[in-house]
Parts: sequence; structure tokens; C-alpha cells
Amino acid sequence: MSKSSLLKGAILLTVATFLSKLLGSVFRIPLQNIAGDEVLGIFSVVYPVYMSILIITVAGIPLAISKLISEARAKGRDDDVYFIYRTATILGVVFGVVSFILMFVLAEWIAGFLGGSLMTYSILAVSVTLIFAPYMAVYRGFFQGYEDMVPTAVSQVLEQFVRVLIIIVAAYYLTIQAFAPEVVSAGVMIGSVVGVLASLVYLKVIFARRKPIKTATKMNKETFSHWAKRILIVALPICFGALTMALLNVVDSLTIPRQLSALGNTESEVAHIYGTTFGRGQALVQMAVVFASALILPLIPAITKALATNDKDRASMIVDRGNTITHLTAWPAAMGLAALTVPINYALFGDVLGSDVIFILSVSALFTSFSVLTTGMLQGANREFAAAIIVLVCSAAKFVLNIILVAQYGMIGAAISTLIVYVAITVLNVYILYRTLPFPVVRRSHALYALASVVMGAVLLFAVDYLQVELWTRLNAMLFVAAGVVIGAIIYVVILIGTKAIDDDIASSLPLLSKLNRRK
Repeated sequence: MSKSSLLKGAILLTVATFLSKLLGSVFRIPLQNIAGDEVLGIFSVVYPVYMSILIITVAGIPLAISKLISEARAKGRDDDVYFIYRTATILGVVFGVVSFILMFVLAEWIAGFLGGSLMTYSILAVSVTLIFAPYMAVYRGFFQGYEDMVPTAVSQVLEQFVRVLIIIVAAYYLTIQAFAPEVVSAGVMIGSVVGVLASLVYLKVIFARRKPIKTATKMNKETFSHWAKRILIVALPICFGALTMALLNVVDSLTIPRQLSALGNTESEVAHIYGTTFGRGQALVQMAVVFASALILPLIPAITKALATNDKDRASMIVDRGNTITHLTAWPAAMGLAALTVPINYALFGDVLGSDVIFILSVSALFTSFSVLTTGMLQGANREFAAAIIVLVCSAAKFVLNIILVAQYGMIGAAISTLIVYVAITVLNVYILYRTLPFPVVRRSHALYALASVVMGAVLLFAVDYLQVELWTRLNAMLFVAAGVVIGAIIYVVILIGTKAIDDDIASSLPLLSKLNRRK
């Protein structure tokens, strides 16, 4: 495949990942509007646990298969391609069925750890997804091994689109039928099952049409054992690296509801409190972080490739550019989100409950972005183990902080714990990254991005406080948010241009700013 085609495939996959993550963040808003905070709370507690189990069964499979198939094709070994595909399929089915059985059978026990029986139905419903997800991942890895990113990209977007559609339809139907919140939440979880099935059907249809495997060679036990070991050797480190970031959300699910219960809240009250704070906050923070999540996709292989050719200068340059672009985007996103917390909360969710908690979580979005970025960079720099250890240690710290701070300050304490931990991850990641690939950690432009964002945030926060937006209608609040975004962007860009914060290298990848900078 030509470099041009490979680049297009990488871009396509990055865009698809961006869209799927965006859809995966935005759906929480209509879910809360339709079904309420209690349903959102149950969903927000259960989903991280499901995602962790899914990562264990799926995360490393596509990359492992794509790597092994690519190597086999390069050597002209068609039989090996078939063996890899068959072995991965068997492993995917076994992993899927076993993980489903465990999660289904242990649903009540898991629900007990998460704060109560309200979670049981949702765990039972979403566990079905585990049967199909690993099998689907095999096809994604297969096509990636042929350097064809289109099926994976389309399947990602299709999965999220169908999932979100089913979530909204199920939430609406079950709510108007007056089902209990735990039943509505379980119905909503069915969206994950249908989304994965839709993606699997699409991939199987594409696979059947192309018939890429033409060998008739039979696979024996020894061949299966050989390729199973090779797949697992490649997949397990990737799986572990992907799991570490998810652990932080699992810690919240395991500790916060139990601490709220210890404060005297009922199961229903716990779900409602969690929904009005972390349920809403996570939806907004994920939207602010989605760019950093998509940015790491091309950065990881780029850093790895540079190091493979012993070009440390280029690897450091890639790290520097990724760091600078994240400063450019994460600072205004976090400060703008924090400043507009009250009108955004009111416009999107119908009231201002939990705004103080969401404000702190919005600030933490800055460090969440850097945590995601630097963890990915460490993986690209072959420091996966260091990245994993950092997140594991910080997860343990978050476990302790949640217990202490939630008992003292309620959900405010949980938000402070989140902010502290993501700051710690960012600092530790940057330290290890700098020791591995020296790069300018702080530039003049970074300070100017921060200054411009703080000024922008202060202006917007003054307007929110002065105009008392929470007393307006939801429509007026939404219009204020839209105007605030535009005005905030203008303030930010004007300050950047006035201080010449955008250098030519960064401006060349941002056409609009480049044009404005030249006109100055």
C-alpha cells in the first residue's frame, strides 16, 4: 500500500474514532432529559465496570491480529493468515462467552459492590454485549492487517450511531410507560448490545463479499496453540495499557456510591446524586477531552516509528508538537466549560443541580486531556509499563481520596479527588516522558495559551454571574451559551494573535489562525 493510502487510512480511522467518541459523550444529555438523573446515575455507575471487562476481553485483539497478519502477508504466507484468523476467532468466541457468563452470574454480587440492587438489571443487560464484542474485534483486526481502515472506521461509527439511537428510543419508550428507573437503565443498556451486533453484521458482510481467505489448509491443535500464544503475547500488554485509564472510572463506581450510602442516602437518592453530578459532569468532560483522545491515535505509531529508526530528535519533535497542540485546545476548552458551567447545566439538563461539582470536573478536563495524551505518548515511546504503573498508583490514591473526601465533603470531595489525581498523572507522565524523550515541557506559547484562556474564562464567568443566567429560560440559557462560545473564541484568538503566541509551525496546521496571523 502506498504512503498516501496509508495516511488516508490513518486519517479516516482518526476521524471515525473522534466521531464515535463524540457520539459516546453527547448521548448522555438526551438520556438525562428523557429519563432523568436517577437513570443517568445508574448508567454512569455501571458503564465503567462493563467497559473495563470489555477492554480485558477485546482491547488488544485488533492490534495483535493486524500486526501478525501484516507480517504474514509481507512474507507471502497465506496459510498463516488463515491460521491467525481462525485462532483469533476461537479466542474471541471463548473470551466473549466466558466473560458474559461471569458477568451475568455475578451480576448481583457486582451490583452490591456498586452500591445496591438498582444496578443488577443493567449489569445483566449489558453483559450480553460481551458475547459478540470480541468476535467483532477479530474482523476489525483482520481488515487492519490488510491496511484497510475503512471497515473498522465505518463499523465504529455505525456501532455508536445504532447504540445511541437505541438508547434514546428505549429511554423514551420505557419512561412514558412509567417503568422503574432500574428497568429504564437496563433497557438503555440494550443499546450497547444492538450497536455491537450491527457492527458485527456489517463487518461479516464485507468479509463475505471480499472473500480474502482462499486457503483450504486445515488447522491442527499444535498450530492453534502456536498462534494463540503469539496473539496473546502481543494483545495482553496492549490490553493492560488500555485498561489502566478505565480503572479510574471504576474506582469512582466502587467507592462513591458506597460512601454516599454511608452518609444515609437511599439507593434511589445515591443514583440521583451521582447522576446530577458525575453523570452530567462526565458527559461534558468527555466532550472536552475527545480531541486529545483522537489525537493520540496518529501520535503513538508516529513516535514508535521514529524510535524504531533511532530518530530520537523526530520523536521528541512529535511529542513537542502534540503537547503544544493540546495546550492550544485543552486550555480554552476547560476554562470555557468551567466558566459556562451554570448556563450549560441549565440549558442541557434543565436545572443547575450539581453545578459546583461540574465546575471542578470541568477544570479537571484540562489535566484529563494531558493525562490521556501523555499516557498515549508513553505507550508510543515503548514505556507502556511505566504508564501503567503511574495510573495504577494514582488509581489506588483515588480510592483512598474518594473514601476520605466524599465522607467529608460529599460529591465536591469526589470532584476534588478527580482533579488531584489527574494533575498527579499529568506531572508523573511528563516527568517520565521527558526522561525518555527530552522536549520543551513549557514554552512561551503554552503560558500565553493559558493566560488567554484564563482571561476568556474570567470575562465569561463575570457575564454569567452578573446576568444571573440561572433565572432565565432554558432556551435563553442555550442562546447565551452559544453566544458565550463565540465571544470566548474571539477573545482567545485575538489575545493569541496580539501576543504572537502561534508560531509558524503550529499555524501551518491550523489554516484559519494562519490566515488571521498573516493579516495582522
